[in-house]
Amino acid sequence: MTILGIDPGLSGALAFIDGASVRVYDMPVLSLKRNGKAKNEPDFLELARIIREVEGVPSFAVVEQVSAMPGQGVSSMFAFGKTYGGILGVLAALSIRTELVAPVAWKRWHRIKPDSGKDASRAAAKNLFPHQAGLFARVKDDGRADATLIASWGLHQTKELAA
Repeated sequence: MTILGIDPGLSGALAFIDGASVRVYDMPVLSLKRNGKAKNEPDFLELARIIREVEGVPSFAVVEQVSAMPGQGVSSMFAFGKTYGGILGVLAALSIRTELVAPVAWKRWHRIKPDSGKDASRAAAKNLFPHQAGLFARVKDDGRADATLIASWGLHQTKELAA
């Protein structure tokens, strides 16, 4: 069974876990110019293509449940909500059963302290998949690590439901 974990956001990622292997993709992004300014937006067509074409198309996806953060601006929150809703829309259009998980839940399951930094997720992902630790080597690979840990949490949940 292939499980898809998604860390939403422009710097997020997708992780497909099937047994002991993981495949990770950075969130596909389009660079556009609006009013003379460069803007990045999610590429939902590419997101759907990646999910459809991955070997072992997932029948189950877990997406990190997000909410507004204190101090976040209105326009950035709107853009983030657009990305989050677009991801959920792509999954629904592809008929993939989706569960939302709060960050505190998947982090607790992986024994990551809620206030720990992004390096904790990268370290946990490296420990979980030591043969693929290179996927999480760079500081900016925290989205990849989070997506992988979310998918791992989802795999555990589906095993519990099947038992």
